[in-house]
Amino acid sequence: MKSERPGWARPRAKTALRRIRVDPPQGSASADAIFILMRRMRGPLVFVICVFAVDVLGLALIPGVDAAGQPYRMTAFDAFYVMSYTATTIGFGELPHSFTTAQRMWLTFGIYTSVVGWAYLVGVMFSIMQDHSFRHAVTLQRFARKVRSLREPFLIIAGYGQMGRGVTEALDGLGRRLVVIDEDGVRLDALAGGRLRIDVPGIQGDARDPDTLGLAGLGHPHCEGVLAMTTNDHVNLSIVMTVQLLRPEVPVIARSNDRATVGAMRDFRADGVINPFDDYGNLLLIRLQRPAVYQLVTWLLSPYDSPRPPRVEGLAEGRWVVLGDDRFGDEIADDLRAAGLAVDVISPADGRPEMGDAVGFVAGTSDDALNLSMAAHARLSHPEIFLSVRQRSDRTSPLLKAFNAESVFIPAQLTVQEALARVITPDFWGFIRWARTQDDAWAAEYLDHVVDRCGEGSPDSCRIVLDRASAPGALWWLQRHELTLGDLLRDPDAREDRLPLVCVGLRRAGHSQFAPGDDTTVRKGDELLLIGRLWAHRTLSQLLYDEAQIEYVATGNRVPSSWVWRKLSRRVPGV
Repeated sequence: MKSERPGWARPRAKTALRRIRVDPPQGSASADAIFILMRRMRGPLVFVICVFAVDVLGLALIPGVDAAGQPYRMTAFDAFYVMSYTATTIGFGELPHSFTTAQRMWLTFGIYTSVVGWAYLVGVMFSIMQDHSFRHAVTLQRFARKVRSLREPFLIIAGYGQMGRGVTEALDGLGRRLVVIDEDGVRLDALAGGRLRIDVPGIQGDARDPDTLGLAGLGHPHCEGVLAMTTNDHVNLSIVMTVQLLRPEVPVIARSNDRATVGAMRDFRADGVINPFDDYGNLLLIRLQRPAVYQLVTWLLSPYDSPRPPRVEGLAEGRWVVLGDDRFGDEIADDLRAAGLAVDVISPADGRPEMGDAVGFVAGTSDDALNLSMAAHARLSHPEIFLSVRQRSDRTSPLLKAFNAESVFIPAQLTVQEALARVITPDFWGFIRWARTQDDAWAAEYLDHVVDRCGEGSPDSCRIVLDRASAPGALWWLQRHELTLGDLLRDPDAREDRLPLVCVGLRRAGHSQFAPGDDTTVRKGDELLLIGRLWAHRTLSQLLYDEAQIEYVATGNRVPSSWVWRKLSRRVPGV
């Protein structure tokens, strides 16, 4: 779901866990590169200097003959000058006078010794360029320089697997600046060659290391948040702890499949903890018990202008079979049992399951091929059964799409979807969480209301603030009169019509009100969360600047747009 950028990094109170202020480490990539270079080049440089010094000394001590035939000796500077252009193969000639045989012999010796010295120096330099530690230090130096040069808000994304890549590509499409951390260099190579519009700095390192997070810009004044998207729960927990203890004012969102780790993250006051196992269990129960709520929330979270998903009812009665080989199967079974459903948990070692009178089957092993095979067996033996299939790798997406299961659990997709909702439109995600708690009657009525107002395609969301910067025309009217949401969302060209927009949330003085009515009065400083057509968002943005249009939608009175004509209209009757 696309949206305008609302600025999710709101100021937060300091957590009780913070004891003393400790600045995030900045790393020493630049110093490391210089140290490695100087340490490895010390021997060759000393050798070249010694060779050059011996050659200069010998040339200065060997007597020569001037143009008059008189003996002379080169000064130290003349000898240095001659050896400088000789050793570098420039070759200006014999200066200041023609050389004697002895001088030419010594100069020949100096030529060969200097060539050996330079060859040694260049060879060591090329060897250093191939050294892994030096190249890594230079890479870190370049990365740190890119991060330091950022002059706009950016997010740190730890982990560039399926989840990290999905979040990165989506945020990059919205023009957000990002910094990526991953332990796998191959993934970072894919980052450099990916479908990104903006150059995204990437660093190979362990995100648990505070130095790595420091190099990635945790201490940067423009760092607006951290997303821990690695596949290791303990790494994500370490990231949460590092951010919370070193920069508690920076929001952090983390992913975890383990409920104990989720609890630890919440102890450290993570701004958002995404548990795809738990989320899918909740969504599955909502789909079974409150199909209208499921239809509403999935439609609102779909890409812009997607059709409404069908509403499937009658799935909450009967026996369910869950096939699993890890924690996911147990958690889904626990969620279904908590809803009062009969559940049989089986293992892949038990062979092909017998469906019998089962109404639903969850193929939830960690093997995509096995899940698809078992789901196919269940469909062949029981064509009307509800199938839920777990997908771990995005390589099997075409197969599952062709198989057309009733529900597909993609942990990476759920994680990306929630992470983007929390970052791009945190208020909208708050509305989605609130809508999940409502009953089916409300969801069905509200879905009809949104469709009637905005059309069949899924809406886009945006957030507007009624302040002087974003809505000067509205503030001018609010200083003198009242204004309701219903009037504000009227068509500025034809007041009897309404813009295809619905206000799903109103935030005032730190308190949120979801699904406010059209008779709700708006005030200065209100934050409105709207869903609807893209063109309607642009129309409303223009309306909020125009005092004449605000007066028209509020009262129906057509008034001149310019300040001069408005003044004259109050003095001249009929104008």
